[in-house]
Amino acid sequence: MNQFMNDESILDVAMNAARAGGVTTQKYFADLATAGIENKSVNEKDEGLVTRADIEAEQAIVAEIKKSFPDHQILAEEEHANDSGSAIDADHLWIIDPLDGTNNFANGMPHYGVSVAYYQKGAPYCGVVLAPETDDLFSAVQDRGAWHNGKQVHVNAQNELSQAMIGVGFYYDRGEMMRDTLAAIDSLFTKNIIGIRRMGTASLDLVQVGLGRFGGYFEYTLSPWDFAAGRLFVTEAGGQVTTCDGGEVPIAKSSILATNGLLHDKMLECIRYRNQ
Repeated sequence: MNQFMNDESILDVAMNAARAGGVTTQKYFADLATAGIENKSVNEKDEGLVTRADIEAEQAIVAEIKKSFPDHQILAEEEHANDSGSAIDADHLWIIDPLDGTNNFANGMPHYGVSVAYYQKGAPYCGVVLAPETDDLFSAVQDRGAWHNGKQVHVNAQNELSQAMIGVGFYYDRGEMMRDTLAAIDSLFTKNIIGIRRMGTASLDLVQVGLGRFGGYFEYTLSPWDFAAGRLFVTEAGGQVTTCDGGEVPIAKSSILATNGLLHDKMLECIRYRNQ
């Protein structure tokens, strides 16, 4: 994989960091009784679970990055989540989700991921997503393509929604946002899509678009660590990523629409989020 970029160390570090996080998550997944599962309960609209695996995997990832790049900034879900204000404008920023799909993980479902992205001057430059339980490694580097276990991949060529499987995610909100998501799904079904899949791990959902398995994926609220690596994987595979209103994706909480590009406008017609 190193031949895909001039500065080989960035991709090497991203991969090594993701694998370090994966070692930690697998250790706890093998014995969930030791994982220390708790509710975050930050507020009524930002709940969910956190485990000892989330925290220790983040520490392992950060340590791996800091060995090579001690001056780079970190934005991550757990211990570094409050650094966003100063980190976003950094020239060298690593955005990390140590355990994407914590609810799956905590319930013994092996569909979870580790996401590590490097942003240079505000733009995604390198992204790695690891599925620890299957040892699937997905990587992308700016202008170098998207790769799955050493094989280059591309989005599919579907140009009608009736040809497409669509992925979707739900935020923790169980009020208006949930109803809008369900309304968007209803609208997509009127276009005779093949089906909807809600798999519970945004980084791996984005990967499905880049692999050509999903024609599109959307979610109305994601944090930057949820999509930082996956968005680059999609675009480097030939797809398109915007907000659900068709705008540019910020390094902040945002809606996300990822497609093969050919379906983007058609999906926007169905899922454009009126309340964002």
